[in-house]
Amino acid sequence: MGAALKRAITQHGTKLIVSDPRKIDIVRFADVWLRAQPGTDVIWINALAHVILRDGLHDREYIDERTEGFTAYSQSLAQFTPEYAEKMCGIPVVDLEKAAHLYAKGKSAILYCMGITQHVSGTDNVKALANLAMLCGNIGIEGGGLNPLRGQNNVQGACDMGALPVTYPAYGKVTDETVRARFEAAWSVTLSPNNGLTSRQMFDAVDAGTLQSMYLIGENPVVSHADSAHAVHCLEKIPFLIVQDIFLTETAKLADVVLPAACFAEKNGTFSNTERRVQRVRKAVNPPQGARDDAQIVCDIAAQMGAVLAPEGGTNAEAIFNEMTSVTPSYAGLSYKRIEKNGIQWPCPDEKSDGTSILHADNFVRGKGKFHPVSYVAPAEVVDETYPLILTTGRVLYQYHTGTMTRKATELATKSPAAYIEISSNDAKKYGMKDGDMAKVSSRRGTIRVTVKLSEKAVDGTVFIPFHFAEAAANVLTNSAECPESGIAEVKVCAVNIEPVGD
Repeated sequence: MGAALKRAITQHGTKLIVSDPRKIDIVRFADVWLRAQPGTDVIWINALAHVILRDGLHDREYIDERTEGFTAYSQSLAQFTPEYAEKMCGIPVVDLEKAAHLYAKGKSAILYCMGITQHVSGTDNVKALANLAMLCGNIGIEGGGLNPLRGQNNVQGACDMGALPVTYPAYGKVTDETVRARFEAAWSVTLSPNNGLTSRQMFDAVDAGTLQSMYLIGENPVVSHADSAHAVHCLEKIPFLIVQDIFLTETAKLADVVLPAACFAEKNGTFSNTERRVQRVRKAVNPPQGARDDAQIVCDIAAQMGAVLAPEGGTNAEAIFNEMTSVTPSYAGLSYKRIEKNGIQWPCPDEKSDGTSILHADNFVRGKGKFHPVSYVAPAEVVDETYPLILTTGRVLYQYHTGTMTRKATELATKSPAAYIEISSNDAKKYGMKDGDMAKVSSRRGTIRVTVKLSEKAVDGTVFIPFHFAEAAANVLTNSAECPESGIAEVKVCAVNIEPVGD
């Protein structure tokens, strides 16, 4: 995505607006950099909308024909003047107005990732972006839209298949009797009418003693969970823990049973990417001795628990895919034969359909797009005298997620071998530190030690730590406060203190 974006800018004259609390590499290509105080995204997004409305740049025809709730939304923007946003976010008025005009005057796409969602206001942030896109008629058109860049390669597919606590495959609500009846008929079972638990709620239930066992597949919460010390406490406390993974992760080391799984190149199946394209994945090599396909493992456990499986059991990925398409309307027209060479984008309701390249082209799934007035909600934790710096976390180019795979690659480990704290030269001087020193970083939840890295990417008052490194896990520090609608933890902003501890 990054390479495609750079080509669009350098070869085709595309204009780029970047919003990030750090001066990340892509800022070099940007026409405008909106450097906002972490946790203030709703304010600057609403401020862009305020300017667009003020200057008459909104798409009146699109709003009238395709949306509802505009009056209440437009009235809610009155307080979000660019002057207010400058005061609250730190973004100069001139940059906000330039960005608003750039976005409104052409077909514009919004690309966002976890820097927007991992906040207590994460859902509000996304709603604010959706409002902005509808305001300018930029949903349902080629070159526009609201485009979430998924954090891993099959997150979209996992969500499509119902790996969420509130939905069945194809996003049918668990609480919807009609949807539930369809799956009960297909599976010959009685299903619960109640939503499941979010990941955080599961760990809280373990701590409360109401959840007695846990089965984790490809998840490493010892490193990835906010307030990870609490995750470790729960995993040590739970009576029975199963971990299924391709390596013995930090989490797997705490398990009662470890089930070795095959990796992506050792099995057949499909991935659904961020543009909803369902693609074949083919087995290239055999797994190590003892490691097995995830589906085989799950189906064998199900059989031991009394489930009656098809003759293929979990050995035939195509049979599983066919069953899935039979109960998933948006996948109903897909088959291995149809996606043999090229993937197809859902919705693909039948075999006559070639899929859907652009969502909402004629109308929204709900009929009309709904504007949502969105108010500013401050981060759950703010700086004070004891914890005077804002910490934000994220990835580095050479490592991936919890480092389970990439840290085993010598070349990648050479490029990015250990955790560090990225800090501005002014802050480093203020705290008596120089490049290469060791620093103790503390929050209200824990302490880690990392190397100091002076960087032009850092802005005074904000520090950054990558979360890949278990021995100095950034999530020891982060806050588990979560967005009330999505359940996602606020790992992108918390308050920390730093102290020098020598070379």
